[in-house]
Amino acid sequence: MTKKKDDKQEHVPVVNKKSLEFFEKYINNPSPTGFEYPGQKLWLDYLKPYIDESFIDNYGTAVGVINPEAEFKVVIEAHADEISWFVNYITSDGLIYVIRNGGSDHQIAPSKRVNIHTDKGLVKAVFGWPAIHTRSGGEKEEAPALKNIFLDCGCTSKEEVEKLGIHVGCVITYEDEFMVLNDRYYVGRALDNRAGGFMIAEVARLLRENKKKLPFGLYIVNSVQEEIGLRGAEMIAHRIKPNVAIITDVTHDTSTPMINKITQGDLACGKGPVVSYAPAVQTNLNKLLIQTAEKNNIPFQRQASSRSTGTDTDAFAYSNGGVPSALISLPLRYMHTTVEMIHKEDVDNVISLIYHSLLNIEKDHDFKYNKQS
Repeated sequence: MTKKKDDKQEHVPVVNKKSLEFFEKYINNPSPTGFEYPGQKLWLDYLKPYIDESFIDNYGTAVGVINPEAEFKVVIEAHADEISWFVNYITSDGLIYVIRNGGSDHQIAPSKRVNIHTDKGLVKAVFGWPAIHTRSGGEKEEAPALKNIFLDCGCTSKEEVEKLGIHVGCVITYEDEFMVLNDRYYVGRALDNRAGGFMIAEVARLLRENKKKLPFGLYIVNSVQEEIGLRGAEMIAHRIKPNVAIITDVTHDTSTPMINKITQGDLACGKGPVVSYAPAVQTNLNKLLIQTAEKNNIPFQRQASSRSTGTDTDAFAYSNGGVPSALISLPLRYMHTTVEMIHKEDVDNVISLIYHSLLNIEKDHDFKYNKQS
């Protein structure tokens, strides 16, 4: 029977049981900006069977390398850090006020359980909030804001808090953990963007298991400090000096309530990876991604950015005199919350798109617009 053009292509799973066990462990492990090392160690331990060598830079960006002797270098990259909070002020009666470490959302904080990371170990605490009964005095309710959200760790004095090992500068992460929802979505905190780190590790696994020999050096990069300004990518780009970079990060699923598609675009989980159009995205490399998706029947979506992508793509693109760079995004619901959601099929398809794109990149591949220049 002839296949109708509008029939949905049968999905080919990529993530296996062992992969998923690692993914869950990786997501559940805290990896706040500036304190990524434990997560990086987990990631490298998983990656090492599929690479030739690895290294970690001074700030914690982890890199696995295939064909390290090759002169032509291709990067596939994600970022490892998650948003979090810092202890900023401890009151005399033992309450703790916070500041952001990355783009933490103050509106989701009230009633959340957290872990305060200290040299003595984890200390449990909660974001307190006045009961609804006490907020009905006829005045306009005060919304959660940095000036009024606070942590309660069960202490009644500043001295008691400090005896637990808590001090100004301690980092704070949420407790929420990984789950699978309706056998369709992966849910958890920090899917932005440890899902990316997971996917590029899976690309390395596929290359090794399928015995693919690349004609270039492949650098699988899990950068730190993206959430505070693309800093890890900026540092590692100058160290590796790649010839090509393919970045993966998350982008917004705009199909849920209260999101304006006119300004945010029309993107949805389950409809495939997202290719981006932006000044930092090199057009010829982007065309290679799109042609690869079409050739391999990988569904994909398109997104337009304005001045920048807001991802590590910008850091790589504008480094070392200009590096041809492109972005493959994973649609995600409820970004920067503790219930971020991604579609299982999208994860498989991002992995497949990066994998097949690498197989279409040649040694000394020239992506220049004018090949005579």
